[in-house]
Amino acid sequence: MTTASSTSALGDVQSGLQRIVNELARDAGAVGTPRVELTRPSDEKFGDYATNVALMLAGVVRDNPRAVAQKIADQAASLPGVASIEVAGPGFINLTLEQSWYVDTLGSVMSAGASWGNTERPVRERILLEFVSANPTGPLVAASARHAAYGDSLARVFSAAGYELDTEFYVNDAGRQVNLFGASILARATGTEVPEGGYQGDYVADLAAELGASAGDDPVELGARGVTQMVASMQPVLSSFRVHYDRFQLESELHASEIITEALELLEQHGHLYEEDGATWLRTTTFGDDKDRTVRRSNGVPTYFAADLGYLLHKYRRGYDRLIYVLGADHHGYIARLRAGAAALGFAADSCEVIIMQMVSLLDGGEQRKMSKRRGDIVAMQELIDRVGVDAARFFMMQRSNDQTLDLDLELAAQDTDANPVFYVQYAHARACSVMRKVADERSIEAPEAAALQDLISTGIELHPSERRLIKRLAELPVVITEAADRRAPHKLTHYAHDLAHDFSAFYRDCRVLGDGITEAQTRVRLAICSAVRTVLARSLDLVGVSAPERM
Repeated sequence: MTTASSTSALGDVQSGLQRIVNELARDAGAVGTPRVELTRPSDEKFGDYATNVALMLAGVVRDNPRAVAQKIADQAASLPGVASIEVAGPGFINLTLEQSWYVDTLGSVMSAGASWGNTERPVRERILLEFVSANPTGPLVAASARHAAYGDSLARVFSAAGYELDTEFYVNDAGRQVNLFGASILARATGTEVPEGGYQGDYVADLAAELGASAGDDPVELGARGVTQMVASMQPVLSSFRVHYDRFQLESELHASEIITEALELLEQHGHLYEEDGATWLRTTTFGDDKDRTVRRSNGVPTYFAADLGYLLHKYRRGYDRLIYVLGADHHGYIARLRAGAAALGFAADSCEVIIMQMVSLLDGGEQRKMSKRRGDIVAMQELIDRVGVDAARFFMMQRSNDQTLDLDLELAAQDTDANPVFYVQYAHARACSVMRKVADERSIEAPEAAALQDLISTGIELHPSERRLIKRLAELPVVITEAADRRAPHKLTHYAHDLAHDFSAFYRDCRVLGDGITEAQTRVRLAICSAVRTVLARSLDLVGVSAPERM
């Protein structure tokens, strides 16, 4: 489930186990220590959590796995919150937690409120996260929605996990494609043939009318104006999708600032450039790339990669320690290229990360809709939002890892049924709110303060298995956030939210909050659980940019 510690009661148990493992490894003179991972056993008769750390430690200390597991278990038995611990199989360790652990966890969630799950980083670093950066020669398309949902969710997760970061949208408003865009606008305005490789969509004709383009206009100037208009139209769409940037960086500004020239001069000083066939090349193969890259054409004009190098230098000079690019599926070559560029400029190659987003397909009535900006076969991002709503679009886009292709079923995303995962999670949140309103209206009973939970439990209440499962899920949010940030995997939050909603449905089925035989103490404890679920579901949804309605 995780390799990172957290500030939750679960994190306390995990960190306690880690200390024991570290000490055993140190006493054995071992180099390197395996990290403790806690998972839920498939059968609850084996306990609340299990770990295989003894199997990994045995190889490090060169001892029998079961013997190592027993040494860990003997010391871990006295950890706060551990009721019992046993060794199973070849060296697995199963832990059963005391009821006090559940009470403490529930109290921690209630005390933290909307900040539950936040953690602090042991080492601070400034991160610049660049995402979407869509070609400004057309409107944002449905594929851009996946980039936007991923990048913005990752930024939210980073913040919750204690990272310091800024977000940026890079606008490619210079070069041949902008000139071709201007020529395409002019062709649509004058009724002439669009140049080969130009832009065919109806939006180009609409843009020509908006710009008042006519015969005699300069295609270069027209392209620049067209790009400005397209970028201006992107911003409200992104805003409606709950995506906001700290900065929009124009490529044209880099050219005007001479930072590209500075980058090439710096590379020349480092001895990384050479001349061949009249062009200037960067020895990126020295830094792990599969081939050297041209940075200046034979006509003396800098290449697109030269602009990338200038942008790299521009980012580092602004004081960022780590640069993260979120790029499309056709940009695999940029991984080694950008890392090599960073290293050639004198920065650590691993401080430049490239995250590749795989393709998204829209299924409409079982049929896949094709998309091409140049041909004009476009499903605009705004069209997607209008069709299924922001919540469904963002949740569906975040259901799979960025390195997996995604099929978005438009009909399913628009349904108000449990088959629709975002509806299922939002309904669980609304149900928790409804339970609390109902009890407050009928009995004037509200959820207790966190400090009162221990007194309520001490009246002899034994937590139901469904209550225990639900509290364990609540305990795991800090761990999920840390893992999602470390692995650049914000989709884990949609999975977590769905699992939490499922556990709450089981609790709702098994544990009445009011009724015959239900004491006021039980009601108050179960209200506390509903309150915690409401908070954590809203928190989980917010981390992926999805709302948490109180009534549905």
